[in-house]
Parts: sequence; structure tokens; C-alpha cells
Amino acid sequence: MVKSEVSGFRDKVVVITGAAGDIGAATAKRFAREGARVVITDVPAVKDRSAALAEACEAEGASGVLTMNCDVSRENDVSAVIETAMAQFGSFEVLVYVAGQMIFRPLDEFSTEEWRRLMDVNFMGAVYFTREALRHMKPGGAIVNISSIHAYQTSPLVAPYAAAKAAMLSLTRSTAIEGRSLGIRANAVTPGAIDTRMFRSNPNVTSGAELVPEGMLGRPDDIASVVAFLASTDAAFVNGSVVTADGGRMALL
Repeated sequence: MVKSEVSGFRDKVVVITGAAGDIGAATAKRFAREGARVVITDVPAVKDRSAALAEACEAEGASGVLTMNCDVSRENDVSAVIETAMAQFGSFEVLVYVAGQMIFRPLDEFSTEEWRRLMDVNFMGAVYFTREALRHMKPGGAIVNISSIHAYQTSPLVAPYAAAKAAMLSLTRSTAIEGRSLGIRANAVTPGAIDTRMFRSNPNVTSGAELVPEGMLGRPDDIASVVAFLASTDAAFVNGSVVTADGGRMALL
């Protein structure tokens, strides 16, 4: 089997948030196969998965691997990730924001604290990392934010998640505008249904309230491939765009 590769990542430093999750891990291994220096960040609760991913990235051919605990809702954690990556590798070329969290509850039952937590993880963390990227990336840098088709069309019980993912698209556009003079691009991906732990535990899916048409359940690698393209020089003229990767689900009448 011939591996699909996008050139240009050898020794580039790629910071991935939520890397221990299924999409994050697939993305980390994709960049590792292309010789990048991969910075794996996630919360301490999944440190075993992060450690296993680090070993996998080394085996895949990463030119360097750094694993760090990071709660994306904490500005100090975010700053520490970038400072440590810069100190160890001397540069910072790609940011992939994957971190996300869902709580399933009727809109009128979400507490203020839950709204704040979900907005912090799904949106404000991207704000903090974007700020660091604009401060530290050199021209040629790329930001790829993982949003969701929930930004466009959503389902019951996930109002904070959908709102945050919609806000992320606006953030991506603003970043593209303000990053242009710095030579930094920003784009987003809106995945559809992807075969992940989050998807399989979704009560809307397990109850049958949300149905995925046959052939429209994607793999984490499908998203990793889109991310790699958007971060590469092949996408040098792609800026402020959103790529929907949903197997054509949103195109259905």
C-alpha cells in the first residue's frame, strides 16, 4: 500500500490540541509519517493515551516528539505549551486545534457553568492558541481549526457545542484577515459523522434520533488528510476557508 503524503513537513513543528482523541491522534500520526516534529497536547486524564501516541509517532518517523499536559481553557497552560515547544525545537509552524467536549442536555437545563466550560474548551482555547500563533509563528505558518457541521446544522441537546463551533468559523475568518500581513494562513474543517469514541457515545446516535446515511460515516484519517493539505504549501492560496468533510451528508436534499 502506497502512503499518501503531502510534502513540506520535514522538521516542521506541529502543535496539536486534543491529540489523544481519535481525530487528534490520526492527525498527529499523519504529520509524524511526513517527518514533522509533533507536539502532543491533551489533559492529564488521558496521559496514558498521550504517551502511547508519542510512541506511535516516533515509530511513524517523526523527527521529534514532545508531549505536554494542557487544559486548553487555561491561558497559562496554552502559553506553556508554545514556550516549551519553542525552547525545545526553536520554531512553531503549524497549529491544529482539535480539542473539543460535548455535554448532552436540553437547552433550558444547561447551567451557566456548563456553558462557560464548553465555550472555554470548544472556542476560547482556540482563541488562546491563535493568539500565541500570531505572536510566535514566522511567515509561512498555518492554523487549522477543527469545527463541525454542527456549526451549520445541528441536533437537539448540544446547544453550547454548536454555538462554539459556529464561533470558531468566525474566529478562523478573522485570523485569516489579520494573519495575512504576517504570512500566516488560517482555515477550518467541518467534519461530519466520524467514527470516534465521541460519536459512538453520542446519545442522539445511540437512541436513533440522529441517523447517518449509509456510506457517510468517515474515519479519523479522512480528517487528518484534509488537515495535512490545508497546512501544506499545496494550500498556499487557501486562506479563511472552510472545508466540509462529511461524505456529502450536507448535500442531501
